Amino acid sequence: MVTHVRAEAQGDERGALLSFLAEQRGGIRRSVLGLTEEQADSRPSASELSLAGLVKHVAEVEQGWVARAKGEAPAVKRDESNWHECFALADGETVAAQLAYWEEVAAETERFLRSVPSLDDTFGLPADPWFPPEGRVSMRWLALHLIRETARHAGHADIIRESLDGKTAFELVAQEQGTSWG
Repeated sequence: MVTHVRAEAQGDERGALLSFLAEQRGGIRRSVLGLTEEQADSRPSASELSLAGLVKHVAEVEQGWVARAKGEAPAVKRDESNWHECFALADGETVAAQLAYWEEVAAETERFLRSVPSLDDTFGLPADPWFPPEGRVSMRWLALHLIRETARHAGHADIIRESLDGKTAFELVAQEQGTSWG
């Protein structure tokens, strides 16, 4: 669900990028409004995706990319053997805890992107087979990649939520704002 992103201050490219990222995070966060843990963890479509799993995944992916840009290892190392685990809550994990963690990750993303000297600064890509050898990307690429990744999953979240209880993104925005739709 696209919501209005306020125009950035003249020349505030970082602010614009971070605002669009925040908008997409909001779409995923809204998708779990009013759901029980069981509903958020259910898979109402042909896909294996659940809303709970999407929340976990986007938080983990965002943290991992910012860590790489800082020259650090991601908090969780994923490979072929455990990739599926980033889309499902493990024993004891809750949607509320994942949302809280994602808030921390989002705050770190904003601090980091606002602190780098230039969005043109680069960092090396991991030595994974799906990246070019010795590839490098800019901080701008990082921000745009996070926007794209989060937006793609926000679309998935819209479909999953509507499959669960028929609520559309418009209704969820209204619910979040305490207004009515239609």
